[in-house]
Amino acid sequence: MTSRVLVLGAGYAGLPAAKRIARQVYRDEVEVTLVNGTADFVERPRLHQMAVGQDLTVIPLQKYLGGSGVRFLQGWVQSIDVDAHAVSVSTGADVRHLSYDILVYALGSSTDVGAVPGVREHALTLDAIEWAAHAWDAVRGLEPRATVVVCGGGLTGIEIAAEVAETMPELSVRLVSASQPGHWLSDKARRHLHHVLEFLSIEVTSGARVCEVQAGNLILSNGRSVGFDLGFWAGGFGVPALAREAGLAVTATGRARVDDRLQSVSHPDVYVIGDAAAVCGSWGDEFAMGCRTGGFTGPKVADVVAARLTGREVEPFKFRYIHECISLGRKHGVVQFLNADGSVKQRILTGRKAIMYKNATLNGGRMVFKHSGPALARRRHLVKDGARTISGTSRQSA
Repeated sequence: MTSRVLVLGAGYAGLPAAKRIARQVYRDEVEVTLVNGTADFVERPRLHQMAVGQDLTVIPLQKYLGGSGVRFLQGWVQSIDVDAHAVSVSTGADVRHLSYDILVYALGSSTDVGAVPGVREHALTLDAIEWAAHAWDAVRGLEPRATVVVCGGGLTGIEIAAEVAETMPELSVRLVSASQPGHWLSDKARRHLHHVLEFLSIEVTSGARVCEVQAGNLILSNGRSVGFDLGFWAGGFGVPALAREAGLAVTATGRARVDDRLQSVSHPDVYVIGDAAAVCGSWGDEFAMGCRTGGFTGPKVADVVAARLTGREVEPFKFRYIHECISLGRKHGVVQFLNADGSVKQRILTGRKAIMYKNATLNGGRMVFKHSGPALARRRHLVKDGARTISGTSRQSA
């Protein structure tokens, strides 16, 4: 009987996971299905560039999946029944009910628009390609000296503000943040960041939270208000409620708790990767959200699942921080190098070198999607109930 592996989400974690699992098993023994809401891969770390009119290459998922043996279904996950081992997916035309033996949950994160009143109604976010395209329409429709406000002093907010200010210098750009933008960076990196923000004439308002977003106006926790003509929201990320609603053990923020093999601590047939997972280790109780979590957990869970299916053991998950890349328009940037636990080093890159470094990092991700490995993959036969369903040694995969 064919074993069914269902992967939910085709981002930086789910896409390489699905391809890498399929590469290590026989297609007539293990069926790998990948579900995603869009037909294209969304390169979220570049959407702020699209929001100011830059052309980005959009790659269909089928181009990455061609020849992999992975089945693709475009649709949005509606619910997960962990007792019945089934997932309901809306394809637009109908609702499909997919059964699984092993589930890989990789639905990631999105901008949290529910924590502050008025965000949904009065601010733009950049979670999807079409939203970034809409943002560019809005930005280029502004009159000179109009005010663009960006809420959030983290990576996303900083990058949006810098991109708008560099592309549209006739606009007034203000970055609003509860803390100083880049406060987590090393002294050298922080000084460079603030120098570039000043060079781009970005006004920084920090020290107060946004309590409400009104039409053309922010209400801050210190009682001040900030007017704007166009607003972006980059005030943090959240995960879907699906894991909690399914009954998986989750943290207070809804991220699924997993062990050192990325296996749900409450449901052993479910594995969780990327931003949706709360992976604890020397770095703390969970990762900071970002594409790097997918880059590490996607390939690892593939090896874990393939090993489980074929009766082998794998080493526990290992992770170390390497760097944090911040683009500040197309001419400036900063790369902060990190220790293994995420603490900052004093080593940084700035200027165009930082932009080149970040682009190389993102382009490297595309290579992982195209060649998900392992490089010396061997297809192995399925093991069921502790015994091989088909005897014989493994054979080199094509």
